[in-house]
Amino acid sequence: MNSNSERVDPNPVVQKKEDFESNSGGWLERLIFNNRRWIVVACVLVTLFLGFQATQSNVSASYERMMPQSSAFIRNYLANVDSLRSLGNSVRVVVENRNGTIYDARYLKVLRKVNDQIYLQPGVDRAFVKSLWMPVVRWTEVTESGFQGGPVMPDDYDGSAASIDRLRQNVARAGILGSLIADDLHSSTIFVPLLDHYADTGKPFDARAVHDALEKIRHDYARDGIDIHVIGFAQLVGDLIHGLLQVAVYFAAAAAIAMAVIYGYTRCVRSTALVISCSLAAVVWQLGIVHLLRIDLDPYSILVPFLIFAIGVSHGAQKMNGITQDIGRGTHRYVAARYTFRRLFLAGLTALLADAVGFAVLMLIDIPVIRGLAVAASVGVAVLIFTNLVFLPVLLSYTGVSAAAAARSLRAEKHHLLGALLVPFTRRGPASVAVLLAGILCVGGLVVGQYLKIGDLDPGAPELRPNSRYNRDNAYVTSHYRLSTDQFAVIVTTPPGGIADYKTLMEIDELEQDLRGIEGVQTTASVSAVSRRITAADFEGDPRWMTIARDPAISSQAVNDAYVANPELVNGARSVAPVVAFLADHKAKTLERVVKVVEAFGAQHNTRDRQFLPAAGSAGIEAATNMAVEQANRTMLLLVYAAVIALCFVTFRNWRAVVAAVVPLVVTSILCEALMVILGIGVKVATLPVTALGVGIGVDYALYLLSVQLTLQRQGASLETAYREAVGFTGKVIALIGVTLAISVVTWAWSPIKFQADMGVLLTFMFVWNMIGALVLIPALSHFLLQGGTRKPVSSALDDLAKKSPCRG
Repeated sequence: MNSNSERVDPNPVVQKKEDFESNSGGWLERLIFNNRRWIVVACVLVTLFLGFQATQSNVSASYERMMPQSSAFIRNYLANVDSLRSLGNSVRVVVENRNGTIYDARYLKVLRKVNDQIYLQPGVDRAFVKSLWMPVVRWTEVTESGFQGGPVMPDDYDGSAASIDRLRQNVARAGILGSLIADDLHSSTIFVPLLDHYADTGKPFDARAVHDALEKIRHDYARDGIDIHVIGFAQLVGDLIHGLLQVAVYFAAAAAIAMAVIYGYTRCVRSTALVISCSLAAVVWQLGIVHLLRIDLDPYSILVPFLIFAIGVSHGAQKMNGITQDIGRGTHRYVAARYTFRRLFLAGLTALLADAVGFAVLMLIDIPVIRGLAVAASVGVAVLIFTNLVFLPVLLSYTGVSAAAAARSLRAEKHHLLGALLVPFTRRGPASVAVLLAGILCVGGLVVGQYLKIGDLDPGAPELRPNSRYNRDNAYVTSHYRLSTDQFAVIVTTPPGGIADYKTLMEIDELEQDLRGIEGVQTTASVSAVSRRITAADFEGDPRWMTIARDPAISSQAVNDAYVANPELVNGARSVAPVVAFLADHKAKTLERVVKVVEAFGAQHNTRDRQFLPAAGSAGIEAATNMAVEQANRTMLLLVYAAVIALCFVTFRNWRAVVAAVVPLVVTSILCEALMVILGIGVKVATLPVTALGVGIGVDYALYLLSVQLTLQRQGASLETAYREAVGFTGKVIALIGVTLAISVVTWAWSPIKFQADMGVLLTFMFVWNMIGALVLIPALSHFLLQGGTRKPVSSALDDLAKKSPCRG
């Protein structure tokens, strides 16, 4: 057959089930459809079991799960974590007196109640808690009789004017203005270090529980002129988790949109309900299996269920459309289900494998939260093979579609506008224009994409909106305190007692000077600076002694006294001491400058017994994360494309077809990076998976479209005829699903969670451009590459399925 207008179809109309040869088709098709009842029963039972497991799912987060575990920075931090308690996971609770200063009896009473409640919370590292009410916060002065000192809060404080005056005097002597007390004296800080595991149970720290406890304290005491500001990892994660609980609303909206659009296309309640139900079943299976694997959802992987639902709807709509068209031509619903299965199963399986690879490649990123996302997504894609490629066709073989929907589909197939718009791209003129335009867009995208940044580009917590409560609290703290919450710490390690060595203290001092000279560094803190002040104090405060003594006895005594006054700056063995740089922000450029100086200093000054190791502190860990993301970004994308190319080649057995399938995805990836630059979105943990996900999901369109087109070309149809038939069979659904998914995820743009909004915008862009690329560039590229495609095998598996006779006798 070589007609340009006559439809080529190897599957004849079979109106009665009895006339169909049940042993036709491949072995997998026979196994499934000859045992339909058992398939339905098994899937229903699995759905009920995993549905119960899914209800037990938990959303949590861990500080360590955000760290790239193989990073040298993180290994340095974890090796010395017990000596760096104040630089690990912590929160800062700032209690503000809006109607006066901290020297107010009512304010101090509230501060004490808040302090005591926080101190008793599970997971708090109580030895390092600091506030006005903690005895570890002390003042010291030098008198003619020697040192005098004591806790900043007087032991006999009773709220009287006299005791408040003594407190005011002690604050001045302690030098805590700008750190524990605001410069304007309207607020003070409770610094709360947190443990990684609960001491009594050994269970991992629950950031959400701490967040909820702090929110209850805020609710109980933030009134009558008192306000409470909370910042820190646990608070941020808690805000994210509570905000992400709204994902259920967006999920429901997406399901409703998908249902409405698919129903508008088919006007068939039963088939629409089955497509949505099987996609939701995939989500249930995924959540249940992830729970059985003892993997908790976190603020990043909690978005995976929607992606699984979206992929499921895409594949389910293709199966429904194929069955509807066959029924419209008079084929029995059982036979139509088998025809569609044999035509589209291999393309669907390959597409899902490509999705799975796109997700699995994320495992290469050594950040546990990303690996958790990869596992959750890979599990979800695996279950789609059963729920949407097997379970859905089996269910449709029982229910079919309404007669009206089938008739409408047949009429639309003969007179579809989409085909009239797209078929011209198989001709030289329009094809040349499409390819040229794609090339221009690629060049422009590459030029703009050169400015793509790694890491956060905004101050505060970019995961949340700028006007969120957390970012308002962060803005208050940074504007009223001299010490930033963005801390980059260099870990100085020596043998026990080595920190007190004169040479070590001098090199720490030199490092501080180098750090203070970096743009974006506000100030620094170290045991060296403290020992200078203590040495001067030991000599009656003489400023000439504001130095680092060469005498080991003097320097050792100064470091010992520094440990008593500031245990966060040196450990008990005098073998680990952080040099802390307080940064103006945690933008990628700021972190890069600091890392460059620190690594250069270490290369010059490190010895066997004295090491200057990056990094600890929130900014240090973020710098390590940025480096891991930058390293993984291109590697991940290249591996995704390599896997997609390999799978496409296995499917098509034709390198020209592989090029036609992959080029639209490349264009979309390039334009997506350019869009990130334009929108000011950096590549970070939250956005890194988007490009890989877009490639994995986008290849579905190409596989479905090209599988039908090349099969028809193999049977003798011209490119124009084959593409017209492919558009009528799968192309309409590609356009439908592309628009449906784009409309669904664009609703995320209104999410209070900034990274979800960013993902929504990027995924919307990729859904739309992958759809346009598949429908426009595939025929255009086919004109140049696949005009003679019938001379090469398209897919042996598809050929074998097509050659099986479906009729009896």
